[in-house]
Amino acid sequence: MRVLIMEEEATLSKTLSDKLIEADYQADIAENLGDAKYYLDIRNYDLVLLGWAKTGVGNIGMIADIKNKAHKTSVIVLSERDDKESEIEALRSGADDFIRKPLDYDILLVRIEAKLRFGASNIIEIDDLLINPEEEKIIYQDEEIELKGKPFEVLTHLAMHKDQIVSKEQLLDAIWEEPELVTPNVIEVAINQIRQKMDKPLNITTIETVRRRGYRFCFPKQIS
Repeated sequence: MRVLIMEEEATLSKTLSDKLIEADYQADIAENLGDAKYYLDIRNYDLVLLGWAKTGVGNIGMIADIKNKAHKTSVIVLSERDDKESEIEALRSGADDFIRKPLDYDILLVRIEAKLRFGASNIIEIDDLLINPEEEKIIYQDEEIELKGKPFEVLTHLAMHKDQIVSKEQLLDAIWEEPELVTPNVIEVAINQIRQKMDKPLNITTIETVRRRGYRFCFPKQIS
């Protein structure tokens, strides 16, 4: 599960990141709105922790953008505001939960777990194809397809960005924990495994190569 932290207080951001990583989440810190928009463009987040300061509009306006780009992503607002009106405003703006500071980290982790457990499903269904990221499972016409690890993650990321061209660099940044330590060739290897284990046996095309630009999820597209 991947979480994006948007919190203006740097020390709190670092503490949140450490707590999440200890709890086996993947966590990114957005230091400003530009970073947040960049991360949201290249990565699929299960949850966003959104800090809301006591004064000013702050990040609250980002909720609508997050929901428009990824309606399945949950948003929890972490706020210094203790008035009922602010909580109502956040929830009406699209937030899934509202937690007041100072934070109790044990309670926060339980609330995150509950939100991800009961939140919107990330299952992708297109015609006879079902991709379940939570269980790392692919089913096509009621038959389960054996595709695991990075090839599965590449397929899922492209499917979540259906009809968009995604570059090798974007795939590396979205999927690999330390993209600077691997070469773009690992993407070609993953794409080849998808085609060998899935496309050819099933006589379908899920991913097409867009020369010099990257890859695009194009299912359904029958091979002639």
